[in-house]
Amino acid sequence: MTKIIHLIRHGHHALLGLTLCGRMKGVELDDPGCEEMARCAESISPRPTLIQSSPQRRCMQSACILAAHFGLPVEIVPALNELDYGEWTGRSFEALAPDPRWWRWNEQRGTIRPPGGESMRALQKRVVAHLEQVSSDRDPGTVVAVSHAEPIRAALLYYSRKELDDFLSIEIDPGSVSTLSVDNRGIKITGINQRVPA
Repeated sequence: MTKIIHLIRHGHHALLGLTLCGRMKGVELDDPGCEEMARCAESISPRPTLIQSSPQRRCMQSACILAAHFGLPVEIVPALNELDYGEWTGRSFEALAPDPRWWRWNEQRGTIRPPGGESMRALQKRVVAHLEQVSSDRDPGTVVAVSHAEPIRAALLYYSRKELDDFLSIEIDPGSVSTLSVDNRGIKITGINQRVPA
């Protein structure tokens, strides 16, 4: 029997592409983001048996849109939380651009961490540990895990056996679905960054 795990990035919000939100409080979906998640809900198959979410508001909003569609509760999972960007949290990308530490981190994700924050390797470890736990449940079904670009990217790098420094090789758009398939041979990637047409 096969278990399916859909890794879904939260929908669009007004600060996307402008601010490194991380674990900033009060970041909410905008109208396009809500519409994105409604379309995403209609595309998910087979019907999920469990919906999980990062504790961040934008993820919980996204998960609640999916949950309402399927008549399911949402389970909040700290392991799906966004990377802790430490001192960089809430800063604009424009303000970060001149910082040499920012450039080093983006070139060496496997070894550098944001100042006062979490390393990409620590993020990968917690996300993969959670996915392995979910996959060990022998009950077949479809699990939806709503998270952020970096946790999803970290998991996909792990299961595709790529180095963390190769993070730019995997794009994760808002409202996108990346899929893992679990059977007695283990976990394999069956879809990356699948977008629902507008």
